[in-house]
Amino acid sequence: MKIVRTSTIGLSLNIFCKGIFKELREEGYEVVALSSPDADMAELGTREGIRTIGVEMSRKISPLKDLKSLYRLVKVFRKEKPDIVHSITPKAGLLSMIAAKLTHVPVRLHTFTGLLFPTSQGFKRKLLLTTDRITCYCATHIMAESQGVKADLINNGVSRKEISVLGFGNIRGIDLEYYSLTPDVIIQSSEIRKKLFGETDILENTENKPFIFVFCGRFASDKGIEYLIDSFSELVNEGRNLKLIMAGDFDSDDPLRPETIDYIKNSRNIFFSGGWVKDVRPYLAAADALVFPSKREGCPNVVIEAGALGLPSIVTDINGSREIITDGINGKIVPPNDTKALTDAMRHFLEHKEETSKLAKSARKIIAEKYEQSFVRNNLKNYYKKILSQVKSSYDS
Repeated sequence: MKIVRTSTIGLSLNIFCKGIFKELREEGYEVVALSSPDADMAELGTREGIRTIGVEMSRKISPLKDLKSLYRLVKVFRKEKPDIVHSITPKAGLLSMIAAKLTHVPVRLHTFTGLLFPTSQGFKRKLLLTTDRITCYCATHIMAESQGVKADLINNGVSRKEISVLGFGNIRGIDLEYYSLTPDVIIQSSEIRKKLFGETDILENTENKPFIFVFCGRFASDKGIEYLIDSFSELVNEGRNLKLIMAGDFDSDDPLRPETIDYIKNSRNIFFSGGWVKDVRPYLAAADALVFPSKREGCPNVVIEAGALGLPSIVTDINGSREIITDGINGKIVPPNDTKALTDAMRHFLEHKEETSKLAKSARKIIAEKYEQSFVRNNLKNYYKKILSQVKSSYDS
């Protein structure tokens, strides 16, 4: 059986499908990865031992470019004759599902991760809903990354087809052996603290050391960065003993206010990584808690990664985040777009360190129970077997 996995850019497949392609290949599937051609696709193909196909796709709305991409996808699917086309990311989903339907691919599966329409308004919202409905119309099977994403799809009438959520959600899973306080992670974390804050040992427990929050991801408005910086600066002005690690980079497609950018780059209480980091473990392990005030998500991997490393999290009450974090058990949940609520939660972590420590002790156990990587991967492999057997049965009959 041949599976073609598609995304708009190679980075999505390279991150979210790391390891699973190799496992599928070893179990007898022919796996082909398809996205815009880039370095991530080359790395993915070499690491997983699979073929890759480059088809340029624009992330932005671009009718002429999109028609060209659709034409190329139709040509690829006619040549490859896959049994499954499985897409992630919005543009790849729309174009791949249309092309797969036009070429009569038996199984056309799209996975919805973070939805764009719930936080959009006016014409843009209507357009996004329309494109998601077209994606679902052309798909034979629909998957949502979390129960919240599924509920949004149903409540907004995106599709009447069955929508599956595998396990507890999440499409990637977590390698608990990799995301642990191994000696190399401890050394790198110690160096981060020593360089930035005068800390020499991440396990040091002194009364006067600063409480360190960390954010990992895109520095974008829809990630709630402006609320985070407003809350953090308020606590600094109160004279609180805290620091903030910002691991990631600025998103030009969803820019921050100039004063927010300036604060991140120049505050002596913030460590800015200076750009994207391949390994977030040392940055997470150097901190005491994750703060993730995003406005929209599917099932955010960084919250899972932080929990695996024993960090409690402050998250917003949105899809995915509220399914990973249980308020008062492994973190705190606050309303999105609410600076006061976020500030109060961060202040609570600072003032109630024993309670924060209890949340931290629960964090890894909860992640291990729900998101361990082999569990997540087996859910997907079993789902493939199920839908392929249904197709085979229809052929036989």
